[in-house]
Amino acid sequence: QVQLVESGGGLVQPGGSLKLSCAASGRIFSVNAVGWYRQAPGKERELVARINSGGSSNYADAVQGRFAISRDNAKNTVYLQMNSLKPEDTAVYYCNMVLATPLMRNYWGQGTQVTVSS
Repeated sequence: QVQLVESGGGLVQPGGSLKLSCAASGRIFSVNAVGWYRQAPGKERELVARINSGGSSNYADAVQGRFAISRDNAKNTVYLQMNSLKPEDTAVYYCNMVLATPLMRNYWGQGTQVTVSS
């Protein structure tokens, strides 16, 4: 059974930094696109950042220049470095991976809370 396990969330002051990690385990043949989404209370889940299979990344306008997504294919892991955090970044962050297991399927992590507050 394939699982995505996230870590790295927590409470941070405005202007601070956090790094999220998401590791996939199980019978995985290959990793296609990977990404991070977030959902704030009362709002819909939204894309934060994504890397496609070719290595090209895209970011939400709200995080451009502050967040950086990266991947380690050897470890089936995706990271999200978050700098200059703002209170409006407060949300539950979910990782997403398109994995060949062996058919291509979409998988989600359980979510990790990020709270930006003084």
